[in-house]
Parts: sequence; C-alpha cells; structure tokens
Amino acid sequence: MTAFAGVSPRHSRRPPPCKLRTTPRPQEGGRRPRLGSCVPATFLGPVCHRSSADCVLCRKAACRPNFSRLVVLQITQVTPFLVDTGGSKSWLFVKLDTDEGLVGWGEAYTQQDRDAAMLAHLVEMGRHLVGRGPFAIKHFSSVMYLDYALRRPAMEFWSALSALEQAMWDIAGKACGQPVYNLLGGPCRARIRVYANGWSEQSRTPDQYAQRACEVVARGFTALKFDPFSNPWRTHIGRAEEDLAVERVRAVREAVGSSVEILIEVHRRLAPNESIRIAGRLEQFQPFWYEEPIDPEDMAGLAEVRRRTSLPVVTGEALYSKAQFAQVFAQRAADILNPDVCNCGGILALKEIASAAEPWHVAIAPHNYNSTSVGLASTLQVSACIPNFLITEYFVNFASLGSEIASRPFEVKDSHIELPTEPGLGIELDESALQRHKLPAERRPRHIRTYEEEQ
Repeated sequence: MTAFAGVSPRHSRRPPPCKLRTTPRPQEGGRRPRLGSCVPATFLGPVCHRSSADCVLCRKAACRPNFSRLVVLQITQVTPFLVDTGGSKSWLFVKLDTDEGLVGWGEAYTQQDRDAAMLAHLVEMGRHLVGRGPFAIKHFSSVMYLDYALRRPAMEFWSALSALEQAMWDIAGKACGQPVYNLLGGPCRARIRVYANGWSEQSRTPDQYAQRACEVVARGFTALKFDPFSNPWRTHIGRAEEDLAVERVRAVREAVGSSVEILIEVHRRLAPNESIRIAGRLEQFQPFWYEEPIDPEDMAGLAEVRRRTSLPVVTGEALYSKAQFAQVFAQRAADILNPDVCNCGGILALKEIASAAEPWHVAIAPHNYNSTSVGLASTLQVSACIPNFLITEYFVNFASLGSEIASRPFEVKDSHIELPTEPGLGIELDESALQRHKLPAERRPRHIRTYEEEQ
C-alpha cells in the first residue's frame, strides 16, 4: 500500500459512497474534519465518490479536504463603507467577497478631512485585488508599495493597504477554519490587556479630568490615557498652559490612586527642550509612559528626549514603514512602539515590526484609534502573537456604536479582552447598520485656525 505508514487496515475496505456537494458551506459544530475522513463539503472543497485517484485513507481523493482549492480561491468584489460616528472621527471599512462565498472585513485608519482621500485609495487599490487570491497577502502588499505607490507612499496609502490586508487575513482564517493568530505562529497569551482612551473628551478643568477618570476606573479599567494639553496644538507653549497640563495630570493621579496606570499623550506637539522640561515635572506622578513627546520626523531630537527623562518614551502611530521604524532602533529613540494595524500596512506588517523590535528590547503597544470592531479585532489577533506585547488601546467613547455594527462585539473585563476563537478575525459587521450610519457626501469641514486667532 502506498499510503502513509500506520494506516489502519479497516481503511482498505471501500466505504459507502459520499454524496456530492458542489456548494461549500461553513463547518458544522465548529470542528474541522480530520484529513482523509469522509465528510460533507467544507470551505476547502466539495466531496465526491466519483474519482479515479486513490485517497490516502479511503481511496476517494475528493473525500479529502482539497487544499489546492485554497490556492484558486479568488476575490470577486471590494466594497467600502465610510461610517459617520457622530464625532470628528469617521470609520472606513472594506468588505471582500470571494467566488466561494467567503467574506473578509478590514478597516483603514482615518483622519478628519482626509478620509475621502483614503476612501479613494481604497477603491483604486481594490481594483487590483479583484481576481487575486486572498492568500497572496505578502505579494499583494509588496506590489502595492512597488507598483502602485512607486515607493512614494503616504498615510492614505498605508491606511488603505492595511484595510485590504486585514480583510485578506480574515478570509484566509475562515478558509482554514482557524483564528488568524493560529496562522501567525499561535498565541502567546489568552487575553489582551487594554487601556481606556477617549474618556477625557470635553474635559477642561483638572476636576473634570479627575471625575471622568474615576468613572473609567469604575468600569474596570486599570490603565487610562489622556492628553493633558490644550488645543490648538503648538510647538511652543506658555507657562500658564504648561502649568494647567501638569495640574490635570496631578488631579487624575490623586483621583485614581497609585494602582491605576496613567499614560500621557502629547501628540507630537512639543519642541524637544519643552518636552524634556515638562517630562521632568511629570515624573513625580509616575506615568506609565510619555507618548510622542515630539514629532518623530526629528528622530535625533526624540532620542535626546529619551536620554533626558526617566519616563518610558513611546512613538510609532505616525510611522508607517519598516524603514521608519528601523531608524527608531538605530537611534534608540524609544522604549515602546505603538504602530497602528490600520495604517502600518496591516497585520503581517505589525508582526514584522514587533519582531524587529525584540532584539532592541523595545516593547509593542499597538495604537488603535479605530473602531471597537474590525480595527480592534485585527489588533487583538496580532497582539496575541507578539512576545514583546505590552498593552493596546480601547476607545470607550466608540464602544456603543461599535456594538451596534458588530455581530459579536468584544467585551472588556478587568481591562482585558479574551481572544476570539472564531475563524478569521472573529468579528462580523452588520451591513444594514453600516448603511444607517453612512457618512454623508456633503459635510461641514472642521475649523482650521486663521492667523488672527494665533496668540
């Protein structure tokens, strides 16, 4: 017998014929068939007893999962959804359909007044994805950078690519009947720690910051992030604004106590000397980190800030390519990286960035200024596989709408989210809900200050 060694003699008898199924269907009971068993059709291919080839176990080639079918699975349609969240931030999702009925979801990072450009990139790049297989993830990402962007990418490009890449992974996981993290090497942890963000909007006084911080802690969060500085963003701020920022941090620390981590966000706004001075004033409150104290385009300046403060320095959300992250390592400019899965190139790109950070002893804390559905799902999948993972982001002000559009929204418990076990990303979106919240074509642009408003 030319079959695998150790095959039981009972398989040498021809079993009853299987019924032909030409339409793939989801696995039943959540279990995958064992190789060689006579089973109904799965996403891997139909079963049929009319075959001249010998099956390894039952002599019916078509009774085996048809792994070659994975290769010929093709993407047939790319559909974007631009969602109005009711605030300044929109959500941009993409749905990929395949010729076998499998569907994949992805999400692009958006920024107010730039989401239309991101949508345009998504539509244009999606044209090049139709007819390709969802498993050619690395190749598609590479040729989009080389042949589409011609090595001149911007955030709009990376955001659109990230959405398409995530959706390809979603299909790949569903086709294999596995969560995406199992296709990335398997999980390193069973649950993912998250910190709360978005809770401090509309806060002005230190007391308002303190009150809202306590409300978030009461919901079970053990870490929370906020930007204590006032708008508009300025590279050089006055003493009064600096003092107010310090008092806001003081109020939050005193309100939540020492057992809750506070994460300070600066949003790239300060000059290096001011960032260093303010860091010295904040050290007494023992922040968990000091995020983007200056613009990372000044990588030497960022490295100087890191050398001059004891606070862990974070950068990464405004970096998109592996070449940019390589400069962080070369100049030892940060202790923690926070790349965003929705604008760094996607799931595989984020995992590669994390792997590159390991030998430099740099931790990974993925940024997630995205929805609490697809963007969060992609973040959870890749975070599960990162040994140097630290914590990730959860926007509490997005939770309500995120739950409305998702079939199985993620639940935060004790500042953690359990890993999803469903195939793919572990999330499905309600298209009717997406249509209800469609972003109108005509909308009022945000206010951009004039020179008369400058101080």
